[in-house]
Amino acid sequence: MTIKIIAGIDEAGRGPLAGPVVAAAVILPEGHGIKGLDDSKKLTARKRAVLEVEILEKTIYYIALCNELEIDSINILQATMLAMTRAADGLSQKPEHILVDGNRLPKWGYQAEAVIGGDAIHPCISAASILAKEYRDRMMIAAAEKYPEYGWERNKGYGTAEHMAALKKYGPTPLHRKSFAPVAQLELL
Repeated sequence: MTIKIIAGIDEAGRGPLAGPVVAAAVILPEGHGIKGLDDSKKLTARKRAVLEVEILEKTIYYIALCNELEIDSINILQATMLAMTRAADGLSQKPEHILVDGNRLPKWGYQAEAVIGGDAIHPCISAASILAKEYRDRMMIAAAEKYPEYGWERNKGYGTAEHMAALKKYGPTPLHRKSFAPVAQLELL
């Protein structure tokens, strides 16, 4: 039996101290013609932006997230799995098989396979990687307008020296993950 409808899923934002974790699911149609798909971390911002437009135009996709409160409530791993499940469930066409970047799968009813480094191997996961990263980056750039002290337009919520200094000086925002150690330690002071 040949599997015809394969979706790729990847996430962005497991490690940052602020903002959501975002997952994207992408089904690449046969003959999509999108050239240059790769792990989003290996691509320049300019190349990701160009590819994102093409992916949005030529694929079936869904982008989902878990916000900071959900992350703090169920932990980052479970929030990542939940965001991936939401992304898969949101697809307008149900996949027969799902390829997930990483070494774990959500507990769901889909036939699926975890692929370590899958975002550099399978184009459908690469496309999901690009959509998730671009979507989350835009969210953090928008959040930086409300909270300019933290430099999120540059660090996207990761614990850079700039972000850590601002966190110590100004304290956490509602977008900070209170369960993450650097933020939790400040909450105790």
